[in-house]
Amino acid sequence: MTTREYQVRIEPHGRTITVPESRAVLDAALAAGLNLPHSCKSGHCASCRARLLAGTIHYPNGRTAGLTEQEARDGYVLLCQARAQSDLAVEVRLIANVEDVEIKTLPCRIAKLRRLAPDVMQVFLRLPAVEPLRFKAGQYLDVLLEGGRRRSFSIASPPHDSDLLELHVRRVAGGGFTAALFDQLHEGSLLRIEGPIGQFVYVERSAPALLIAGGTGFAPLKSMIRHMVERDSKRDIHFYWGARLPVDLYEESLVLDWVRQYPQLRFSAVLSEATTLDPAAPHRRLGWVHEVALADHPALGAFDVYAAGPPALIEAIRATYPARGLTEDRLHFDSFDYAPA
Repeated sequence: MTTREYQVRIEPHGRTITVPESRAVLDAALAAGLNLPHSCKSGHCASCRARLLAGTIHYPNGRTAGLTEQEARDGYVLLCQARAQSDLAVEVRLIANVEDVEIKTLPCRIAKLRRLAPDVMQVFLRLPAVEPLRFKAGQYLDVLLEGGRRRSFSIASPPHDSDLLELHVRRVAGGGFTAALFDQLHEGSLLRIEGPIGQFVYVERSAPALLIAGGTGFAPLKSMIRHMVERDSKRDIHFYWGARLPVDLYEESLVLDWVRQYPQLRFSAVLSEATTLDPAAPHRRLGWVHEVALADHPALGAFDVYAAGPPALIEAIRATYPARGLTEDRLHFDSFDYAPA
C-alpha cells in the first residue's frame, strides 16, 4: 500500500516540505533541517503550537492536553502530533536566537560512562575531530537507533567546553536503549547522533534568573549554570532542584561546590518524598519544587525563569507563574517525557 505524501508550507520561513501522511509534521520539518519551536514531542508542553492557515490535519491519538478546546477552535494545532490529511500551510513562531545553529547527523563514540545514581548514567560522547557540534546552552541531541527510532537527551556540558558532550541518561523500565546503555554498551561503543535541537536556550540578560529542575532536568540547567558562572556572568541565579529523595540529587556536591565558588549562585534542593531533613544540609527543603520556588519569590515580574523536567512540573509552572507577573517571553521551559515504545 502506497503512503500518501503532502506538501506543507512553513511560514514565515517560506519553506515547503514533503510530509508522509503517517509522519508528524514536526518530525518531517526537523528531518528537513527546520529547527521549529518544540520541546516534549508528546503533546504536553505546547511549544510546537502553530496556526493552521490552510488544509486539514488529524491526531492519531486524539487532541492532547497541550492544546485547549478554544485554541483548537481558533485554528491552532500541535505539530508534534498533527498528521496531514491534505496539503497544508502553517504559521510557526520564529526563534531568532537559534537560527544560526546547524543541525548535523554525526557518528560519535562513548568516551566515558559514570553511574551518578542507581538509575542515572553520565555519558560523555566524543565526536570526530573534524566535525565539531556548535550548540547553545540548553539544547539537546537525538541518539539515532535502528528502525528510525530516536531518543532525546539534553546536553549537560556548556558550549565553551564541548570537546566531550555530556549527557545524563535515566534508566527507563522497558526502555531498550537505556537498558543497553546500562548493561551492554561500553566505552568505545559507536553511536549516531543528530543535533543540536530545541529552542530551550539560555539568553544573556541582567535580570535575576530562577532555574528549576525536576530529576534529570538538571542536565540542560547544568549547561546553563556553567555557561553563566564560567563565563563571568554577574546575574543573580537561584537554582532549585526537585527530586524524590536525597539519592536522586545525583550531583548535589558539585552544585554546592559551585555555590562556594560563585557568590551570585544560590541553591535549594527540594525533596517531595522525604519526611525529615538532615540538619547538616540546610539547603534542602520539603515539598514540590515549583511551589517552594514560588514561595521564595512570590513576585516574578523581574525574573527570567528556566524550567526543565517532567510534564507535570512544566504544566504546573505554566499554569501558576504568569499570575505572579512572569511574562510569556521570560518563561523558558523544556518538558521531559518518555519516548513511546
